Amino acid sequence: MRIALVAPQVTRIDEPQRGGSQAFVADLAAGLVSRGHNVDVYAPSGSRIPGANVVDTGVDPQTLRGALFRVGAIPDQRTRLAVEAAFARLYSILRNRSYDVVHNHAFDAPALRLASGIPAPVVHTLHLPPRDGIVDALRDARRSDAPPVVAAVSEAHARAWGELTDIDVILPSFVPTSRIPWSASEGEGVVFAGRFSPEKGAAEAIDIAQSAEMPIDLYGDAYDAEYTAEFIDPRRVLPRITVHEALPRQRLWELMSRALAVLCPARWEEPFGMVAAEAQACGTPVVAYRRGGLQEVIIDGVTGFLVPPDDVGAAAGALQESAKLSRRECRHHAVAHLDLERSLDMHESLFRRVAMG
Repeated sequence: MRIALVAPQVTRIDEPQRGGSQAFVADLAAGLVSRGHNVDVYAPSGSRIPGANVVDTGVDPQTLRGALFRVGAIPDQRTRLAVEAAFARLYSILRNRSYDVVHNHAFDAPALRLASGIPAPVVHTLHLPPRDGIVDALRDARRSDAPPVVAAVSEAHARAWGELTDIDVILPSFVPTSRIPWSASEGEGVVFAGRFSPEKGAAEAIDIAQSAEMPIDLYGDAYDAEYTAEFIDPRRVLPRITVHEALPRQRLWELMSRALAVLCPARWEEPFGMVAAEAQACGTPVVAYRRGGLQEVIIDGVTGFLVPPDDVGAAAGALQESAKLSRRECRHHAVAHLDLERSLDMHESLFRRVAMG
């Protein structure tokens, strides 16, 4: 099949990835190519995906920084116009090529609205929680002569969106377990990996590790500069706390495989939870707040612990118990239930169905 993947335009697609949707687009593209499909990934300048063809959209991600997702933030008029122009240009390029299916992963109203009228069937995967502008764009798209297929990334994610719009299918963001190293030996210390922004809970991860009296290494970037300055930088001086820049995933997986546990104290209803899936593929238990898709990724008491949201004490206690969990069970669960090949099967099945009309 000839498949077009529309990547988020707010950041380049390259290691180290700046978010789960970017990482998944790269994995999905390479996986589909390995199965014999012809795949073009429409991505901003500077993007690179080994094994897949990247179509440079000419977008400088720096010009769209104001559109980076932040809980409760609304892009200003200048940013909205820049996003509109970026996707107008992207779709004008795409319309001049022939595809069996176009699959959009960008979470911007113009990415949804301007896809109407493309001569190929369109699929939109929603990677983030509901927002009013996106809901309106989806409603407009559904009124077109060829309404798109709309996907969520977990059952919990689908329920959240289902209160506002129809969700047609669930396409989980599973991970490439065959590429992820793992260890059956008990690890040391705690790891947090993710962007430094309120919803991911980096500051809470530090507090949990401090309460458990365990060392923690945090890997991420200052996605939200104000949050980083207020909540992360002051904690750098605390004992047993080490903050690192974001790393390429292969290196991050190696480090996670040596950890005692990985923390995912999400402050929002996590749409999926790729870090939790990757950690289990490393053989490493996960301690997480019981929120959103994390409840579908982690088997409580087997591959990690799910504790009440915002309960630092419960999470610290779970960390201290995590050494009792079987790292082989963590790895087995990831390979059997969270592997990218399962997601590729789901995507191929959907693409064939929509291409046939």
